[in-house]
Amino acid sequence: MKKLLLILFLSTFSLSAQEQAKPFFENGEAQVVPEFNIPEDWIREDLWVETNFDTDGDELPDRMHVAVTRPKQTETEGLKLPVVYESSPYFAGVAPDVEGAFYDVYHELGEKGKDIVNPSVTRIGERPIISNSQINTWVPRGYIVVHSSSPGTGLSQGSPTVGGDNESLAPKAVIDWLNGRAKGYKTPYGDEEVEAYWTTGKVGMTGTSYNGTIPLAAATTGVEGLEAIIPIAPNTSYYHYYRSNGLVRSPGGYLGEDVDVLYNFIHSGDESKRAYADSVYRDTEIKNGIDRITGDYNEFWAGRDYLNEMEPMKAALFMAHGFNDWNVMPEHSYRIYKAAEEKGLPVKIYYHQYGHGGPPPISMMNKWFTKYLFGVDNDIEKGPKAYIVREDDHPKKPTAYANYPNPDAEKVRLYLQNNGLKKGALSTKKIKNQGKQTLIDNHNFSADSLAKLKSSKHRLLFTTPILNEDVHLSGLSTIKIKLASSKPAANLSVWMVSLPWNSGENTKITDNIITRGWADPQNYKSLTESEALEPGRFYELSFDLNPDDQVIPAGQQIGLMIFSSDNKFTLLPEPGTQLTVDLDETHIEIPVVGGMPALQKAMK
Repeated sequence: MKKLLLILFLSTFSLSAQEQAKPFFENGEAQVVPEFNIPEDWIREDLWVETNFDTDGDELPDRMHVAVTRPKQTETEGLKLPVVYESSPYFAGVAPDVEGAFYDVYHELGEKGKDIVNPSVTRIGERPIISNSQINTWVPRGYIVVHSSSPGTGLSQGSPTVGGDNESLAPKAVIDWLNGRAKGYKTPYGDEEVEAYWTTGKVGMTGTSYNGTIPLAAATTGVEGLEAIIPIAPNTSYYHYYRSNGLVRSPGGYLGEDVDVLYNFIHSGDESKRAYADSVYRDTEIKNGIDRITGDYNEFWAGRDYLNEMEPMKAALFMAHGFNDWNVMPEHSYRIYKAAEEKGLPVKIYYHQYGHGGPPPISMMNKWFTKYLFGVDNDIEKGPKAYIVREDDHPKKPTAYANYPNPDAEKVRLYLQNNGLKKGALSTKKIKNQGKQTLIDNHNFSADSLAKLKSSKHRLLFTTPILNEDVHLSGLSTIKIKLASSKPAANLSVWMVSLPWNSGENTKITDNIITRGWADPQNYKSLTESEALEPGRFYELSFDLNPDDQVIPAGQQIGLMIFSSDNKFTLLPEPGTQLTVDLDETHIEIPVVGGMPALQKAMK
């Protein structure tokens, strides 16, 4: 009898110990639970979630390939947990970089370049592994991790559309399935269903670049259950990715890329369905929509701009981006952050001084998901809205600010003074009769080389006096320029730089380029309708440069450089186009923390 009682006691004790395997929190963060941190015990399963669209032409609803990784306690103890979800077009591999896969950029503006070559993706992996990203971070902390391949990639059905509606509706369907509102199946075409009985239905999404775009795409559907997103360096508008104020402009590092190039790069789906998708989407919808001739904003681009889709959005938004990301430029996060803030959504933003990618510190991400997925009152939504990695900060130790742009920043207007072909002046005082100056386009000179030259006929350069104190810039710089072109079309490129240019071995990414912007003078009146320039006639246009938050150190000068073709970003016509700038009618407004008094003090 005593032996039986002992067995019953040990069984009860063992069950009690197992019941204690549940998430716990310290300092507002989900902690690693030892019982969850046993990878060999994790339950992994693949399934296909049915959507409400058909984009591969087989007259069946497309199904998305989904992979789930969860602690065994969700099976053995009936434990229900929230989900961290990442979706991507990249999980099954990408197309090779072959000759002709990118557009030729060496041609006159307004002319059609050569057609691109269309490489094919060879899918990688013998079994349907999607990704192991996120798993080691979140499963031990009491989350279920879900991955899905986006439409037309990997083992997901359908077609890529590069920002089309199905790329928003696909993650929505997965979230609907997690909440019992959509059907999941064990096989791509079978009818044996799979239910997500192991989750609370609360979902947070994150990812970087395209994988950061998809959380925003899902959030714009207003899907119930998507509580929080952390997009990192997301592309929030394909127009802003491939165009700039009417100008055909490539993302940094990918000269000649466009929507159809990216389509080819990611189209790793079912080989038997690719011809249909290529015909309907790449060779018709995309080809007819991208308009590499004018660069105008049209219905195609408007349908791929998530700023236009934000009305239903409810998810708490934590953006992250690098100020020196010239691939997906920092304007992408800024425009969505401000719109979400205006909607009254919970928002925070993390900016660093580096390039593409770079997540917030894991503790901040942990608190964000802990608050909105577990409902722990950790006050992460309160206090400072902006966290910025200063020039000498460690990425994990950003400086907190009330908001971005810095609330103490004010626009200060700087005027141009002769002679920009050498080095003109930027002044807070307007001096009349500065006249006009002409530069000659020549893409053989890189922008950084132009900034270093003491004089050049290929750019206009204007600088402040040498700063005797640091100057903190925070926000958008805006240029208003009056110019004439010798041809009906011309590139316009504008850089703000910190001089003298530092080319030493210890050069930091923040040393030289402050911010940049590009525009098409043909769109001086409208972003949606360009008109040929009348040679010699002056036109006025105004546009923002990319957002920045940077401290320009004492001993440097703030410079404004105006030139035409930018050989890392724009189309590259034959040299010789002349741009004439009216110095009296051109100025730039820069966002100075402390406003005019701070800048004037630094310039004394």
